[in-house]
Amino acid sequence: MVRNAPTTLQKALALNLDATKYGTFAEVGGGQEVARWFCSVCGAAGTVAQTFAAWDMPGGDGRSGPAKPYVSRQWLEAMLQQEFARLRARCDGVRGDTKCLFACADTAVTGSFQGTGHGRGWLGLRFQARPREEPSQMVLRAHLFDSTATAAQEALGVLGVNLIHGAFFRRDDPAELIASLMDELSYERIEIDMVKLSGPAFQNADNRIMTLGLMERGLQPVVIEERVFSARPGNPLSQYRQASWITCSWGTCRCAGQML
Repeated sequence: MVRNAPTTLQKALALNLDATKYGTFAEVGGGQEVARWFCSVCGAAGTVAQTFAAWDMPGGDGRSGPAKPYVSRQWLEAMLQQEFARLRARCDGVRGDTKCLFACADTAVTGSFQGTGHGRGWLGLRFQARPREEPSQMVLRAHLFDSTATAAQEALGVLGVNLIHGAFFRRDDPAELIASLMDELSYERIEIDMVKLSGPAFQNADNRIMTLGLMERGLQPVVIEERVFSARPGNPLSQYRQASWITCSWGTCRCAGQML
């Protein structure tokens, strides 16, 4: 399916010019690449409440949660929960009635000078679909295949912008939302193998319909419930039940192994 998608710059600008969006960016290991997109186009002052590198926070002042291996879902979710809570407490009496608050976080390794394998990371967004609504959340795991750390960081930034834009503007069609994560990215550069949607913004999402939509877009998804199931040839939808995790591979179906 051919998609007529806006560019990364257009997505960042659209979010900056939307007076109802206001959020925090916390990034570990891959630079400040997501926040950089928003700060490099006009209007960032109305969207970006704060951006920071969260390297030492769990071991320092406890800001981003308990100490864990920093490239992990546990670390990411601790960052999302605490940064969203801080933002909501700070904005409650000032912007709470007019702003959809969000916290975007990523924790990634983009390779090293020693050349020890490809990069990988977790990205997430905790956000309000409407002012004062209870937060919804998207979490994903990505593998970064660029040969240099700089290129991998760039891909991570594009993916982060796609994540935020998709959550706010494409959430009514979760299959389209997930497909849009790869806008301006190639499958040679990045692979997303897990996506988790939760909260009131996604309460009507049907994973069976979403799975069909992903397959129509050229993706071959596997639904995760308590463990990972690989899709079977012929009629993979017969294997699916309602679940909260979806793992997506482009080109071939693969078992993702285990949830981290």
